[in-house]
Amino acid sequence: MAVTRRQKEVLDFVTGFVQRNGYSPSFEEIARGLDLKSLATVHKHITNLQNKGLLQRAHNRSRSIDVLPPRSKARQSERLPLMGRIAAGLPVEATETPESISLGDIIGNREVFALQVRGESMRDEHIVDGDYVLVERTSVARQGDIVVALVRGAETTLKRFYLEGSLVRLQPSNAEMNPIFVSAAQVAIQGRVLGMLRKY
Repeated sequence: MAVTRRQKEVLDFVTGFVQRNGYSPSFEEIARGLDLKSLATVHKHITNLQNKGLLQRAHNRSRSIDVLPPRSKARQSERLPLMGRIAAGLPVEATETPESISLGDIIGNREVFALQVRGESMRDEHIVDGDYVLVERTSVARQGDIVVALVRGAETTLKRFYLEGSLVRLQPSNAEMNPIFVSAAQVAIQGRVLGMLRKY
C-alpha cells in the first residue's frame, strides 16, 4: 500500500527513535519531533501505518509502537484477481467479484518454503510428481499432518505423520505403498504442508 509523505516521516521518526533509544517514542515525542500541533494527528498517522502493516501497537502498555519488518515485495505485489467461485459439480451462474488473492493470504507471517514433489506416494491427497508444496517451517506436528520428515538424519520424505507410542508412522497416501515405521528418536519434523501449487 502507498504511504503518504507525512506517514513516511512518522515511520522514519519512530524507526530512528527506537534505534537511538531502544524503546518506542510516545505520541508527545512524535508530535514534538515532527512539529505536529495535535496528538490526534499523530494518532491518525500511527493508526494508518498500523493498518498498512508497517507498525504494531499493544494497547496494554505505554511506549508500545513497534516497527514491523517490511513484507517482501513479491508478497505485496503479486496479487491475482479472485474472479469468483467455480463449481466442480453441477454448473453454477458465473459472477465476478472484486477480490484478489496472494500467497501472503495463504501463508500469513509464517516462515514458509517450497519443495518440488518427486514420486507418487501422496497421490491420493492429489499431490503428485512435479507439484510444489508450500511448507511451514516447524519442528512439531499434530496427528495426521502432512509433514516433511527427516528420517535417520539422512533422508527426507513427504508423508502423513502419526505418533504411535515410541514409533512414528509415516503414512503414504497411496494404497499401493506401505507406511514407514521409525523410532520417534530417528525422525525430525522439518515442516508442515500448508498448500500446494501445480503448473500445467
